[in-house]
Amino acid sequence: MAVLNVHERLVAAGADAVGELLDTLSAGPEDRLWPSGHWPAMRLDRGLSPGSAGGHGPIRYTVSAYEPGVRVRFDFTGPPGFHGFHEFAVVPVDTHRTLLRHTLSMRTSGAARLAWPLLYRPLHDALVEDGLDRAQPTARPARWSPYVRLLRTALALGPILARVGPTAWSAPGIRGAR
Repeated sequence: MAVLNVHERLVAAGADAVGELLDTLSAGPEDRLWPSGHWPAMRLDRGLSPGSAGGHGPIRYTVSAYEPGVRVRFDFTGPPGFHGFHEFAVVPVDTHRTLLRHTLSMRTSGAARLAWPLLYRPLHDALVEDGLDRAQPTARPARWSPYVRLLRTALALGPILARVGPTAWSAPGIRGAR
């Protein structure tokens, strides 16, 4: 399945200022774009330089292109079935306004054909919008849908339930026990 997913935000600043914001991308203490307060932090083994490997949560990628202040592209290396890239680009509109664009372009295969629309896309869309809110704060910041809140709760509970173990759910007296 072919996927093209684009998010844009018009930022009330010149391209140089938005480019400086883009150049902080790395989820480090100086990062002013990635919403790591609510999402898995982005980690890159060599920062924003071509060949740097990393990702966020289960999403893995390498930096395939970086033009300081203009664009950074990440080629997917995981999860399995993600074949393509995502990138941030700074697009000047005029001297006082700049478009910050995030583009995800990929082909999915295998289990990713279902996982992308059911799991990854809603979370991806919410994460990107949170990042764009950091770039250009608005009076009405992006809000997570009930489905995104449900997914985030289920994912947060996963490690807790794994520690409890499957035998706890089959004990006598537990609803649903066989």
